[in-house]
Amino acid sequence: MVTAVMGVVNVTPDSFFDGGRYLDPKAAIAHGLELLDEGADVLDVGGESTRPGADPVDESEELRRVIPVVAALAPRGRVSIDTSKVVVAEAAIAAGATLVNDISGTLAPVAARHGVGLVVMHMRGTPKTMASQAVYDDVVEEVFGWLADAAHAAHDLGIDEVYVDPGIGFSKGARQSLALLGALPRLVAAGEPVLVGLSRKSFLARLASPNGAEAPPEDRFDASLAATTYAMTCGVAMARVHDVAACVDAARLVAAVAGELDDAAIMTRAGAA
Repeated sequence: MVTAVMGVVNVTPDSFFDGGRYLDPKAAIAHGLELLDEGADVLDVGGESTRPGADPVDESEELRRVIPVVAALAPRGRVSIDTSKVVVAEAAIAAGATLVNDISGTLAPVAARHGVGLVVMHMRGTPKTMASQAVYDDVVEEVFGWLADAAHAAHDLGIDEVYVDPGIGFSKGARQSLALLGALPRLVAAGEPVLVGLSRKSFLARLASPNGAEAPPEDRFDASLAATTYAMTCGVAMARVHDVAACVDAARLVAAVAGELDDAAIMTRAGAA
């Protein structure tokens, strides 16, 4: 299995890494098309930042940001809508989205009603409050138990395509995020397709810096790629990333090493060493 790559298209002014770059719909559409050219399997379009401490966005503003982008990109590739709002999810599905990326744990009925796929992600609280709720007796047991229950509930509603996301960085500190990353083989073995989002996240900030200082998001590429590649070796079904081209290469390499690519897919020219 080649891990699918989900490219991030943030139509926001305040996302932690690329906020403001693609707030204009034309810029967001162009970025999405570029990510498709780089090999993205899915484009995840979001109009509300979920960085720690982020303020919520009005429904009307979120609709204004994302619907033109979804409508333009959906004919070109698969589109996911990253939202916690029923109205936004339904409008995006009407515009062509076929996957709902739900950080709130509340949108399974929407996905079931419209016959689309669902990502269920573990998070406590909201982006505004989640940092204060990173308190667990056993983060792996509690998160994996919650995901199993959420996936079961989604299937009971008739949803066939369900991804589980441990929500690394969402209501988890750095040690907790690393514990979940290390336990990915167990989550994969549980049977549901696993999606992870590790790209440029703050738990990598010190690991990405040779002097122990916290590296800013723009300096976390190497650590992001390393963490995402590790997750791919664990068997995750999809990785949500900002850096699509590098992660597509990583996914193909991991699959090739595992013997999951045929010779035609590996060899780019006759006699290649």
